[in-house]
Amino acid sequence: MAFSLNVDATRWRAHADSVHQDVPSLVPVAKGNGYGFGLVTLAAEAQRLACETIAVGQLDEVPAVHETFLGDVLVLTPWHPAIDPDLPTDERLIVTAGHRETLHAFARTRTRVVVELLTSMRRFGLDEDELSQSLGEINALNLAGFALHLPLDAGGVSRVDEASSWITTLRRLHLSTHSIWVSHISDPDLALLRRRHPETTFRPRIGTRLWLGAPDSYQAVGTVLAAHATRKGQRYGYRQRRAPGDGHLLIVSGGTSHGVALTAPRSVGSLTARAKTAAIGGLEASGRSLSPFYIGEKRRWFAEPPHMQVSMIWLPGDVRPPHVGDEIDVDVRMTTASFDRLVLR
Repeated sequence: MAFSLNVDATRWRAHADSVHQDVPSLVPVAKGNGYGFGLVTLAAEAQRLACETIAVGQLDEVPAVHETFLGDVLVLTPWHPAIDPDLPTDERLIVTAGHRETLHAFARTRTRVVVELLTSMRRFGLDEDELSQSLGEINALNLAGFALHLPLDAGGVSRVDEASSWITTLRRLHLSTHSIWVSHISDPDLALLRRRHPETTFRPRIGTRLWLGAPDSYQAVGTVLAAHATRKGQRYGYRQRRAPGDGHLLIVSGGTSHGVALTAPRSVGSLTARAKTAAIGGLEASGRSLSPFYIGEKRRWFAEPPHMQVSMIWLPGDVRPPHVGDEIDVDVRMTTASFDRLVLR
């Protein structure tokens, strides 16, 4: 029984090679579930790409990449003494500071520190007033640069202008602009920033585009574990629903513990998208829900909500059921998926 991720390693790596070639000073991001591939796998790929630095989401992810990746490890989530009392001192570690008290804790230590600046994203970082009040602490750091986490949608101000404004502020305060770590910026915008600020080394931190940018090179699959011929009206499942017609109940590996049918809230803008969301919600309210499993190139209905490790799929009588042991494609959100097996082919 396996819920697997099958990867065409040649195509997947060719895409990563292309991104690495197109983006100077690339910093691969390996965090969370490793975008479905796992942290150890991504660390090995970053090492293969000969990158100087890899970025992880938080401190407890560092051990998973440390042995496989031999370069520096940047921790993206800002360290704070109230949350992590032990001061990080690893020589290969670069920590992020986004609070004034953090700057004080790292002053005159050997730990390398990236200072996060508050952008229009407004998640972490020092605003301009806090920055100007922290010059003494910043000058006492083993400073590895400043970081800008930019929003995905530009809004009213372009990412280039926002980044340039912060660089102007750093210069006005006589702070180093040698290294700026950036997230969520396009290649054309990055090129424009480099032309505007040739004295600055921009370090783009990239995860989704690098690892998930070639979706045709990987496929999640569930294994058929059982197939039961079912008559119309026959009861089944935890809730003893009745079969809507003659057909088959398929038991397939892949349930909630694997991330099957787990979705994040979406930003719904257009009227069409809102109508589709409302329609889906109406179907679910009536007890019907499309599964992410494909049979005969068509998404099939859940027979009931997915279980922890398996799903029950309803297959109508006019569709030939797959055999036990067959693999069927499944559409999952890679940043929430957990696989039993990673197969690099």
